[in-house]
Amino acid sequence: MSHDTGKRDGPGAEQQFSLSFDRCMRVLMTPLLAGPRYCRVAIAAGQLDVAMGVGGWAFAATVARSAIADVCRISGRAWSWGAHGWRGRWLVNGSSRGLVRLTIDPPGRARCLGVPVKLRELALSLDDPDGFVAALSSPL
Repeated sequence: MSHDTGKRDGPGAEQQFSLSFDRCMRVLMTPLLAGPRYCRVAIAAGQLDVAMGVGGWAFAATVARSAIADVCRISGRAWSWGAHGWRGRWLVNGSSRGLVRLTIDPPGRARCLGVPVKLRELALSLDDPDGFVAALSSPL
């Protein structure tokens, strides 16, 4: 399972965050090679990388940090889990805990089940949502 490495070795150092998973989703997604150990959320100097599943088979996106117009916590619950969306609004989660929303402008591209999709908003469930928001809110 990937966790926030805690390494902050200077500008441009990659920071990794783990998607949060409920016990049920962990059990369901792991045999599909999309459980916690197969997910990646990483922030580097110039980009954010998100992948769910081995090789990002369920969802994969690389977003330039300069295109992240806003990042904020979301209150409330998600009523579905996995990787899904419509018309540029995507949710990649394993639980309803630690939800964060990114607004992407100009819209980018992602892949869901290998199909190219538009990406203008991305919600993620994270084990450390406050750390993630702080990392993306800091200057490049």
